[in-house]
Amino acid sequence: MGNIVVLGGTGFVGTHVCEKLVERSGGAGALVVPTRRIGHARHLQPLPSLVPVQADVHDDAQLERLLSTADAVINLVAVLHGSESQFQRVHVELPRRLARACATTGVRRLIHVSSLGAAPDAPSRYQRSKAAGEAALRSAPGLECTILRPSVIFGEQDRFLNQFASLQKRLPLMPLARAAAKFQPVWVEDVARAIVACVDRRDSVGQTYECVGPRVYTLAELVRCAGHWSGHPRPVLPLPDALGRVQAMLLELLPGEPLMSRDNLDSMHIDNVATGGLPDLHALGIEPMPLEGIAPLYLGRVGSRSHLNLFRMGARRG
Repeated sequence: MGNIVVLGGTGFVGTHVCEKLVERSGGAGALVVPTRRIGHARHLQPLPSLVPVQADVHDDAQLERLLSTADAVINLVAVLHGSESQFQRVHVELPRRLARACATTGVRRLIHVSSLGAAPDAPSRYQRSKAAGEAALRSAPGLECTILRPSVIFGEQDRFLNQFASLQKRLPLMPLARAAAKFQPVWVEDVARAIVACVDRRDSVGQTYECVGPRVYTLAELVRCAGHWSGHPRPVLPLPDALGRVQAMLLELLPGEPLMSRDNLDSMHIDNVATGGLPDLHALGIEPMPLEGIAPLYLGRVGSRSHLNLFRMGARRG
């Protein structure tokens, strides 16, 4: 598995995966990271053996060229908010294109990141589209596929805890829809380590792993933690479902990526926690880090040296 293509490698999770892959290879082999704009990969360019390529992964010909010399491919491409057609294009059609490109180029090994709650009868379009993408890859003949299903992923550049911390710096209280919804947050470094472990482990072929942290939280608890660790705790005001949907609809109308959408609320009708019926990070030799051991460091509770402390903690874990 010397040459690896990472789709979505410039994003939050992808950046950590690329760093781990470079550590794994020691600079041997090529790590190809396609991106719509080459500038999006600027932060990855110092990594040895990493080759950013401007390409459209939704184009069959370009996708085949990217995979022409690959030994394995990792798919991290996803959208959290979008229309039915956007979910279909990214979560369903892209895995189908990827399976066809693998068949054409002879690439057999694929690691695909999906999501907890993915199921054909799930309450949200996001979850149903994720399930359809998984099915497309599982049914592809000859493809040695591993699927990872993470809960909400936290880390220094996350758009989850950081957003709630930022809001509490500006608002006197936090009106919150689906406050009792449950999550099992997992550290981005642990997810990246799991993905890289699957590249080399033959026993991971055909498996689906649930990537979760050691503790379950309600959404309200996570919001309170974000406020406390950032130094701006605010009261949380749970909203009834009807008012929560109105709030989400208004947020969808604002420019940029919304903090919450109605489809997100639909996802939270089922708990985003491990089912216990599938292997988890422990099966890959990974002891997941607790939220309390990481998030306070980047949310500001330990001052300007938090970034260094975060790397020291990671180093101690080997």
